[in-house]
Amino acid sequence: MEDVKKLPKIIVVCGPTATGKSDRAVSLALEKNGEIISADSRQVYKGLDIGSGKITKKEMKGVPHHMLDVASPLRTYSVAQFQKKGEACIQKIIAKGKTPIICGGTGFYIDALVSGAMFPKVKADPILRAKLEKKTVDELFSLLKKKDSLRAKTIDAHNKVRLIRALEIVASLGKVPLVKKKKKYAIEWIYLDFEDAALKSRIHVRLLKRMRQGMVQEAQKLHTQGLSFKRMERLGLEYRYVALLLQKKISKKEFLEQLETAIWHYAKRQRTWFKKYIPKI
Repeated sequence: MEDVKKLPKIIVVCGPTATGKSDRAVSLALEKNGEIISADSRQVYKGLDIGSGKITKKEMKGVPHHMLDVASPLRTYSVAQFQKKGEACIQKIIAKGKTPIICGGTGFYIDALVSGAMFPKVKADPILRAKLEKKTVDELFSLLKKKDSLRAKTIDAHNKVRLIRALEIVASLGKVPLVKKKKKYAIEWIYLDFEDAALKSRIHVRLLKRMRQGMVQEAQKLHTQGLSFKRMERLGLEYRYVALLLQKKISKKEFLEQLETAIWHYAKRQRTWFKKYIPKI
């Protein structure tokens, strides 16, 4: 058994969406001489700012942030890529004598960093992918629930790319394995959450704020710059519904209602991940 006291310390600020994780992480970083590593599957992409709730330079208060704007939204950024680059960030921060603070709501990304999980090397199956591509996200999610209920509990049910990849791995290995390496860090977990009514209210208020900030206009600009609506839908949540709105597939009223419901369902899945799969919570 490892002596935890001898391991480098990492702080993880996690929890459902709209719980104030970014602000809390900045406060901790200022207090403990830390630097922040974002663990958000949308904030890794350049230009996905308002819709993903990316922290602004002003809100950073001078605290260095890592793993923001590291990839083009035109191409999928995998958790394995995130793990490799994020681990390098951790080592650089520790080498400077500072405390790495991982902050975000993408449980799979956080687990990849703190556990050193090894991801299956399953080659792409073009025939299977073409077949799965014809299915809706709801059909894909239902299929994953039948084949690998554990992975279904933690995946973004509206992210078509991840659903297809998960099913591809299941077809090859029977399930999505997550083999963990030897413990490398002493981790302090800080989990943020609210009662259902309060969290729903925060989600509602934040959604309206993002609309005022220009979330729809941001998506339109991204599309003009070459981001297809199909790819935008695959990015999930805010970008999925904005893409449907811009294509006039749903009305503004439907957009707001459906997106708010989708965010709430996502928040509940985040709770499932953090409370069941991450220790000390």
